[in-house]
Amino acid sequence: QVKLVESGGGSVQAGGSLKLSCVASGYNFRCGMGWYRQAPGKEREMVSTIFNDGTIKYSDSVKGRFTISQDNARNTLSLQMNSLKTEDTAVYYCAAEDRRWCTYEFNYWGQGTQVTISS
Repeated sequence: QVKLVESGGGSVQAGGSLKLSCVASGYNFRCGMGWYRQAPGKEREMVSTIFNDGTIKYSDSVKGRFTISQDNARNTLSLQMNSLKTEDTAVYYCAAEDRRWCTYEFNYWGQGTQVTISS
């Protein structure tokens, strides 16, 4: 079973930067990974995903500000977040798909890390 552990969350003023990391263990068949976030009272939304076919996607709200990357040798996923805005405040979750046949739907989730942006 895949275990995902996020780190790097914290509090920063608007305009600042943070880098989130996710360490994955227990993979059998890695299909892809991604970052989601959920703010209080709002639905969980996709932030960015990267799949093994090379497809990288970003939500419109973070394009040009966030960058997703992965280190396959270390099974780590990162999210560099620049020019942070108060609306980026949320719990950020690392997600992964581990299936024999990839469906591009995540089936493992981390515990989440809090990101708080102050004005």
